[in-house]
Amino acid sequence: MPIHPTAIVDPIAEIHDSVRVGPYVVIQGPVRIDAGTVLGPHVVLLGPISIGRNNVLHTGVVVGDEPQDLGYRGGASGVEIGDGNVLREYVQVHRGTQPGSMTRIGSDNFLMTHAHVAHNCTIGDRAILASGALLAGHVQVGDGAFISGNCVVHQYVRIGRLALLRGLSRTSRDVPPFCIMDGTHTVRAINRVGLLRAGIPKERIVALRRAFARLFRTTGNLRARLDQLDGLEITEEVKELLDFIRTSKRGVCFGPRRNTDQELGAEE
Repeated sequence: MPIHPTAIVDPIAEIHDSVRVGPYVVIQGPVRIDAGTVLGPHVVLLGPISIGRNNVLHTGVVVGDEPQDLGYRGGASGVEIGDGNVLREYVQVHRGTQPGSMTRIGSDNFLMTHAHVAHNCTIGDRAILASGALLAGHVQVGDGAFISGNCVVHQYVRIGRLALLRGLSRTSRDVPPFCIMDGTHTVRAINRVGLLRAGIPKERIVALRRAFARLFRTTGNLRARLDQLDGLEITEEVKELLDFIRTSKRGVCFGPRRNTDQELGAEE
């Protein structure tokens, strides 16, 4: 196990022989790290933490520190990280607030510099958090979502699968799957490029665009419009979109207030 001589490693930590531990790393408490993971300089891991295989944690990453939550009263909580994730410089991932609770990151995610994942967040697989993206407590991020630079996500918000948040945007409402959001929780269009990259057939993307138009480009109560989709093709993705809206507790993003050139080009 290649551990740099300046690293400080708690003897109770369980570290696979193939893990590389860089200079000035601190590993404290019950930390388990599986095969192939690389810890860069000055990484700090404060257990309980479970980290899977083939992750790369770059300089200054902090995982498992106390939550920034005035309700935190101590007690054992932790962080679980899957396989194949990349956490770039100075990413922070805080442990859960309540004893026994967890902050969870799935597999194959890419968290860029200074991204912040607060207590009790759940991130699925293949998501991207660009530099400076900030997730407050209990946020849920679906598979393949893209949260652009310096976006701000309020606590308890859900980000749907393959949703895209444009840079500098902010939301305190749920972001529906497959949608592009910008400004203040305003959805502009379907994330056509992201859907194509995910292998969704073009005809099912067309069905999603039609559903989006009926739901977000007309006036009136959104929940009422859910029951007025006669003649709409209900594909698997459309059903996922509708179910997400129906199960929202915070309310979902608003549709665009008017059609501008920017909005009309958002799908391209």
